[in-house]
Amino acid sequence: MSFMSEFKDFAMKGNVVDMAVGIIIGAAFGKIVASLVADVIMPPIGLALGGVNFTDLAIVLKEAVGDEAAVSIMYGKFVQTVIDFLIIAMAVFVGIKAMNSMKKKEEEKPAEPAAPPKEQVLLEEIRDLLKK
Repeated sequence: MSFMSEFKDFAMKGNVVDMAVGIIIGAAFGKIVASLVADVIMPPIGLALGGVNFTDLAIVLKEAVGDEAAVSIMYGKFVQTVIDFLIIAMAVFVGIKAMNSMKKKEEEKPAEPAAPPKEQVLLEEIRDLLKK
């Protein structure tokens, strides 16, 4: 089996394709949450705290001199990233909890009895005919 055919077999397996779709959707969801936090959640919080813009919050370790940029710790961006993470983690938790709940309900349903084999049905019909 050639390298390319092995790779094709690997890449076309359902799990790999499902994983790729999940990664793409996850990346898009991450961007949506980042925008939600930066553009919708943080501005009102900053306003409530006296007009603070969280992206500008920083501790300057060394001022900018000439062509050298300032060295600073951007803790405001870190706070936003932590909030992004918390929202994404909560969404993943709720999604997994819902999936587990559905799976649990599925397991609780009694399984329908399997249909008897054709031979048994035929023998039961013969028995019923003989009784008549």
